[in-house]
Formats: sequence, structure tokens, C-alpha cells
Amino acid sequence: KTENLRELQYDVHRIVEATALPIGVTIAVRGTVNAMDASIREFMGGLLMSAFLVYLVLVVQFRSFIDPFIIIFAVPPGLAGALLTLWLTGTTMNVMSLMGLVMMVGIVVSNSILIVDVANRLRETQHEGPARAVAVACRIRLRPILMTSLATIIGLIPMSFGWAAGSESYAPLARVVIGGLVLSVIVTVFIVPAIYVLIHREHSVRHTHREPLPTGASS
Repeated sequence: KTENLRELQYDVHRIVEATALPIGVTIAVRGTVNAMDASIREFMGGLLMSAFLVYLVLVVQFRSFIDPFIIIFAVPPGLAGALLTLWLTGTTMNVMSLMGLVMMVGIVVSNSILIVDVANRLRETQHEGPARAVAVACRIRLRPILMTSLATIIGLIPMSFGWAAGSESYAPLARVVIGGLVLSVIVTVFIVPAIYVLIHREHSVRHTHREPLPTGASS
């Protein structure tokens, strides 16, 4: 099992570090765990690259560099929830955990997109202020966000316990997704609207101050 391999690796490294070696003697650890470590490093690089590409796609979609930043801001709480779940369940970080992070980030980003997209539409069509627009957007999109997240969480609960034979290797993936979604859903409906209001209110104030005076108006 991946968990046993990881624990064995930690034990071996502790023994190697505590061993006093004669001059000219070195120890090289070989085996499956080294290949798994290389896979994790490559996967982390791919994860960072995918996050950057997602940001670029959002920039094109929203025609703004600010709104994608607001959407991506919902990812850190999800990562915190995922890591907290791994720590509470005694699960190590492995390839399956990283795959779960990718899935979790995709769901969290989609939830934020629902809020930001509706808020922008309300501001454009009904000329609502940032605070009013994002409040209405949260109220409208709260049910779809909860339905999507709860369906994913409930569906992954059996996998997270590893009840079926051979499903132990997929348990880290399920635990990461569940932990990340639970915290991100709770935090997203508060953090994303707050960041949206702060950024767009400041942007609106600066835009208002920069508007030219009408012709013939005295300064």
C-alpha cells in the first residue's frame, strides 16, 4: 500500500540519518518509493502549471485580470481544508492526494465563477453596486453551489473509508476532495463576496474620480 511505503520510507530515512558512517561510505536508498517521489514532484509542477492556465482562461473569459484573481482566491481555503483532513486522518501526501487536489480546485473554482459571473451581469444589466450585486448573486447561486458540493461529498464518503476491497489506494483522493469542499463552501460564500466588494468598490471610486467634467462645467 502507498501509505505503508511512505511510512517505511520515513523510518528508513530516520535510520540512515542516525547511522554514523565510516569515511568514504555512503548509503543510497533505492526502490519504488524513489519513483513515487519523482512522480509527486512532477505532479506538483503540473499542478502549478494547470492553475496558471486556468487563470489565463478566466482572464480571456471575463476580459479582466481582477475577476480571475477573485475567483482563484477561493482556492487557498480549499487547500487548507484538504491538508487539515489529511493531517486529521493520518494520510500522507501521495499521487492520489494530488489528484484529489486537482479535482477539488476545479470544483471550488466553478463555485466562485457562479458568484462572480452573476454579480457582473447584475452590475452591467441592472446597474447595481458591487455590494448589492454580489449579495444577490450569492442568494441566487447558493443552492446550485450547495447541491454540487454536497452531491460530490456524499458520493465520495464510501471511498474515503476504503470499505471495498482494493479501494484503500483511492481513499486519499476522496479525503482531500471532501475536506477541501467542506471548508471551501463555508468560506467561499463569505470570502469571495468580501474580496469582490473591496476590489470593485475601490475600482468604482477611482473610475468615478477620473471621469472628465462635462463641457462648460466649472471646476
